[in-house]
Amino acid sequence: MAKPKVFLCARLPVAAEEFLADRARLEIHRGKGYISRRALMLAVRTAEGLIPTVANLVDSELMDAAPRLRVIANYGVGYDNIDTDAAAARGLPVTNTPGVLTETTADLAWTLVMASARRVGEGDRLVRSGRWEGWQPTQMLGQDIHGRTLGILGMGRIGAAMARRARGFGMKILYHDIKRLSVRAERVAGMRYASLQGLLKRSDFVSVHTPLTGNTHHLIGAGELRLMKPTAILVNTSRGPVVDEKALAAALKGGRIAAAGLDVFEREPAVEPALRKLENVVLLPHLGSASVETRTAMGLLAAKNCLAALAGRKPPNLVNSETWRGRRK
Repeated sequence: MAKPKVFLCARLPVAAEEFLADRARLEIHRGKGYISRRALMLAVRTAEGLIPTVANLVDSELMDAAPRLRVIANYGVGYDNIDTDAAAARGLPVTNTPGVLTETTADLAWTLVMASARRVGEGDRLVRSGRWEGWQPTQMLGQDIHGRTLGILGMGRIGAAMARRARGFGMKILYHDIKRLSVRAERVAGMRYASLQGLLKRSDFVSVHTPLTGNTHHLIGAGELRLMKPTAILVNTSRGPVVDEKALAAALKGGRIAAAGLDVFEREPAVEPALRKLENVVLLPHLGSASVETRTAMGLLAAKNCLAALAGRKPPNLVNSETWRGRRK
């Protein structure tokens, strides 16, 4: 039996590519940047499996250009880059890679909390510039993290992992989510539920972990930033459009909040120019899951999702399970 044809929109860690290559006819976009829309439209014409990244738009137009397509196996836990309604209408299973990146992404979010609070980026730039004149009692004073209040927006896997880390720093923990946990779960986790407004007003650090939906687009805008303490720090490792970058730049420049740490942006890889000019923001190139172990695990999970669907088996991480109609050949 001929192996199915699978197209990768970007290079994956070696182990994941080798796993796929042993089981499918693999084609890969090997360019350094994102694959162009035109190139992707051409590539999917003969693909049976598609493994996009969160940077690749998979809409109805692309699906119509892929008459042989039988599965869309996203490389990433978020899948707002895929029109799942259009996929459902065509009977196309869509999968993602949850779970394997939880702890690594929480590590990165915590890195941004610490780097923003202690002005790590500024300090690094000062030393590299050759302008550092030695230790001074009032030089580059930042903020303590221990004993402060952390507000977590979105209590999914990564939000819960952030809460576990915060307990180690003796922090008070507030959270907001569209679904409140049970009183017992809150007590065991050592955190309290708050409204969005209440969380923003009371938190010293706000860490964003919500998916991108119509309701969460610009969830943090000018009005929300005005509610935060002038000493507060905002961290976003979820999706860029959850935060209004122009409003954030204005708040940082005007001293309405103290600092921010961003791993995601509204129009990646473009970054709001005003943010790039500010010292009180740490900017990272979407490194949330960027460890060898985690990116490899993501690749293997995406591959297994893809191959399961191509073999007619229900993929383990199907996000539109209601459309599964059994074996697809």
